[in-house]
Amino acid sequence: MNQALSAATVATLSMRDALSLQRTTFAREMNPPLALRRDRLDRLAAMTERIAPALVEALSQDFGHRSAHVTRLADVMMVMAAISHTRRHLKKWMRTRRVATPLAFQPAASRLMPQPLGVVGIVSPWNYPYQLAIAPAAAALAAGNRVMIKPSELTPRCSELMRQAVADSFAADEMVVVTGDAQVGKGFVALPFDHLLFTGSTAVGRQVALAAAANLTPVTLELGGKSPAILSPDCDLRQAATSLALGKMFNAGQTCIAPDYVAVPRAMVEPFTSAMADAVRRLYPDLAVNPDVTSIVSDRHFERLQALQDDALQHGARIVPLAPETPGRTPRLMRPALVLDVTDGMRIMREEIFGPLLPVLAYDQLDEVIGHVNRNDRPLALYWYGKDRQARERVLRETISGGVTINDCMWHFGQEELPFGGVGASGTGAYHGEAGFRTFSKDKPVFIQSRLSGVPLLHPPYGGVFEFMARVLKHIT
Repeated sequence: MNQALSAATVATLSMRDALSLQRTTFAREMNPPLALRRDRLDRLAAMTERIAPALVEALSQDFGHRSAHVTRLADVMMVMAAISHTRRHLKKWMRTRRVATPLAFQPAASRLMPQPLGVVGIVSPWNYPYQLAIAPAAAALAAGNRVMIKPSELTPRCSELMRQAVADSFAADEMVVVTGDAQVGKGFVALPFDHLLFTGSTAVGRQVALAAAANLTPVTLELGGKSPAILSPDCDLRQAATSLALGKMFNAGQTCIAPDYVAVPRAMVEPFTSAMADAVRRLYPDLAVNPDVTSIVSDRHFERLQALQDDALQHGARIVPLAPETPGRTPRLMRPALVLDVTDGMRIMREEIFGPLLPVLAYDQLDEVIGHVNRNDRPLALYWYGKDRQARERVLRETISGGVTINDCMWHFGQEELPFGGVGASGTGAYHGEAGFRTFSKDKPVFIQSRLSGVPLLHPPYGGVFEFMARVLKHIT
């Protein structure tokens, strides 16, 4: 090969070769049997169990420090649960389903036959790099597809571990991991996949959608945004604070469904502040040396979070740290903090935070909160804390979000029976459980005509018979 070719060009050529190989092999086996699909899921589960200890170490190095328990829970246990659920229900999902046929066409029959799409591309982010690559890959493999994955360059050790593990467990015509920088990523999303799933920021999601549009590649975009938490006056304040502290401290708040701000009744702001400080002390004692905390992933992201705080201060906000400032052994450790007296003009109320900072929006009437949510982009998640069923139902009916957890935080993500996905600026499409199988399948509609069909009565030449049938059909359809 020409030595003058750039690394990105070489990678692009290699990606095209991999795509061509997977297309060729898919064409020879367009509907893999149940046994083969289960075998692929079994290999994926065995691979995950085998590399779990190495994954903990790789991600800790990639982040500077990452809690081993965060990796085990979010990147290992959730993947294993998704694979197990999919394997258990796959036979049912694969069945051709009978659907109703209008009386005028009976005794014909109508069917929906799920078929694989072909080759699925998956672009995964750095915050949960294993889970957000392998969980959708499991759904795509279960649906009978071939898979290509491009993980983030910000977690290179995890990406390389995945590349080697997949190469050891799968043939290149089944699943392959492509590593490289942002230029490689641009080349990846420009490939003519049969479906492309991207998880990441809204800004990059727009670029991915444009690149996919050139090939008319359908996309599932899992993005983010400003996910609100709303406290009702009758909520259990200690429970709500504990839940929100976990949501902002788990993976250092670097989670697309982490609460991005909390709306608190004005009279409860000070008690809420105290409850949050108490919750952080209980969950993460001795924060500076606590192994359960996680670093901010890079200097650039750490500086961005500092800039959000500085901008808020300059515009009149109060920063309330939730832990003492002490030197830590963990690089890029950011103290959790509440940001009080926020206004819409502050960057921290316009940009997704992705860190352990939590703005507090004081309110007097629930209408104010609903109006604030609806004036802005549709959030990926929404959280409601309280006992007031009528107020809760108002929030559910009068706001639009990707998903909701009531009286807790983030756990709707872990429910395999619930589809996960955004709406508007927070994403399009969904996966998890059966929704993932359907996302990566085409439900082919099949109409089976009967030899006793009355349709010939509608054939030309048109005359009295047609007019009679038109009157009949008007009353039975």
